[in-house]
Amino acid sequence: MRVRWNDESKKRLRQTAQYIRKVYGEKAKEGFLLEVRYTNTLLGQNPNMGPLETFLSDLPSKYRSIVVRSQNKIVYRVVDDHIEVVAFWDTRREPKKQAEQVEGHK
Repeated sequence: MRVRWNDESKKRLRQTAQYIRKVYGEKAKEGFLLEVRYTNTLLGQNPNMGPLETFLSDLPSKYRSIVVRSQNKIVYRVVDDHIEVVAFWDTRREPKKQAEQVEGHK
């Protein structure tokens, strides 16, 4: 399945990559982006591999998530013939506030 990222998710991924480059260097940033691409590929091959996201269980769609490293999470849903990434979360932040980002997206 094709994996599509919404604009806000792409923006947050870019911000995270820039932060990693600034703090840890270019090599760390490239390693991080490689992990994200690998996770994205796995997701396209196995759409239901992530567990259901508990903070979004009250929404009509079923949202799942996959952790990339220990500090970032890809939140997505399966829509017809593709996978839609609706959020890229920093797992150290308040989950309920981040859930509002997805709730506004529905």
